[in-house]
Amino acid sequence: MEKNTHKLVIVVGSVRDGRFGPVVAEWVAQQATTHGGFEVEVVDLAGIDIPLALPAVSPKHAGDDYPRPAGMAALTSALAGADAFVLVTPEYNHSYPASLKAAIDWHFTQWTAKPVAFVSYGGTAGGRHAVLHLENVLTELHAVTIRDGLAFPNCFTAWQDGCPLDRAAVGYAKTLLDQLSWWAAALRTARDTVPYPA
Repeated sequence: MEKNTHKLVIVVGSVRDGRFGPVVAEWVAQQATTHGGFEVEVVDLAGIDIPLALPAVSPKHAGDDYPRPAGMAALTSALAGADAFVLVTPEYNHSYPASLKAAIDWHFTQWTAKPVAFVSYGGTAGGRHAVLHLENVLTELHAVTIRDGLAFPNCFTAWQDGCPLDRAAVGYAKTLLDQLSWWAAALRTARDTVPYPA
C-alpha cells in the first residue's frame, strides 16, 4: 500500500432478505476506488458469524484475548487493519440493524482513533435516524465520525442500474471521501507518533 493510500473498509450493515445494501456498498466502493486515496475492502456482515450473545468480559478490557467466534476472524482482521471506515446502513424503525450493532459491540480497539463515515438509505428520511444513533455509538468507542455523509431517500425508486439517479451524488461522495482521507492521514500519523490515551 502506498504511503498516501489508506486502507478503507466498507461495511454492509444489513443482513435481511431483499436488502439494498450491497448495491449501495458497491457504488461507494467504485467512488472510493476512483478517488485514488484508498485501498478498498468491502465486508458484508451477511457472510460473518455474529452472535447476539456477548461474553461476560468487555472487549475494551480483554484486548487481543477477547473470545470471539472463529467465524468472526475475517471481520476482526479487516477492522483492525483499517485506517478508515464507511458504514452502509438502512434505517429500521428509526435506527440501524441489529447485525451492525452486534458487529460493533464485538470490537473496541479496532475502532479507536479512526475515522468513520456513513452512507445511509431508506424511505423519506434516507436513513438519517440510523446515522444519528451510529454517531453516538462510534463516539463512545473513541472513533471520529465524519460530518458529511451520504443519505439516499426512497432508494428503491431513486436508483437505476446500480447508480443513484441524482447526479449530484458523485460530488457529495467525493466530499465525504476527501474528508475521510484527511482524517485517515491525520489519525494514522497521530497513532504512529503517540499511543492513544485509553
